Amino acid sequence: MTTPNSARLDLLLSMNASDPHTSTEIDALALGNTRPIIICDVDEVIFHFLGGLEKHLAQQQCWLDPASFALTGNIRHLSTNEPVSKDHVGELLFGFFDECAHLLKPIDGARQVLQTLAATCDIVLLTNLPRTYLEQRKQNLCAEGFDYPIIINRGAKGHAVARINQYGGRPTFFLDDSPANIQSVATIAPETILIHFMQDERFRKVMPDMPEAALQAKDWGQTGTFIENNILQQTDSG
Repeated sequence: MTTPNSARLDLLLSMNASDPHTSTEIDALALGNTRPIIICDVDEVIFHFLGGLEKHLAQQQCWLDPASFALTGNIRHLSTNEPVSKDHVGELLFGFFDECAHLLKPIDGARQVLQTLAATCDIVLLTNLPRTYLEQRKQNLCAEGFDYPIIINRGAKGHAVARINQYGGRPTFFLDDSPANIQSVATIAPETILIHFMQDERFRKVMPDMPEAALQAKDWGQTGTFIENNILQQTDSG
């Protein structure tokens, strides 16, 4: 018998499956074919996701060990320092989404840089989020000054980025903190300019080399300058 909690857990742990709504939502964006596109992740790129999660974990007598870029195996019990089970990781994440994920705060510079870039670029937010929380996420983004189209994705983001590229202008920039997503886009949409964004110094230290990325960014000031310079270079060369 499937309970509501187990169904929610199954959804979270099956995020590698594609979302059937993603392509339809991308097609509805109605992007032009002249403006550059910035495809931007949300958690740990726009919002301080890990900081909020760590506060929630502390309330559950757990902590996040930044030993690698993963949650399963790195969320540990405070009392024993042992990793929590995979099922318990799912429960903790859904508890966080329920209680805290609509109250996340932006990373320094994100709002200002994106507002500046929006004058000349189309901005699309592409996030791997359980669809149940889409409206909360939209409200959170709008309240913090990020009123841009948001697309829900599951799994690696290469196919979604390739589909966006079909309907939009050039160049296209993709920002994400996940090495797996950077590699996916590099393989499936190689025309995209990739920015690996990791502002958390603890996790930057355990990141693998990302030769696919044109920039490995630490903050939004660096990111904004890189994008603006690339747009100018391509305009001048055109």
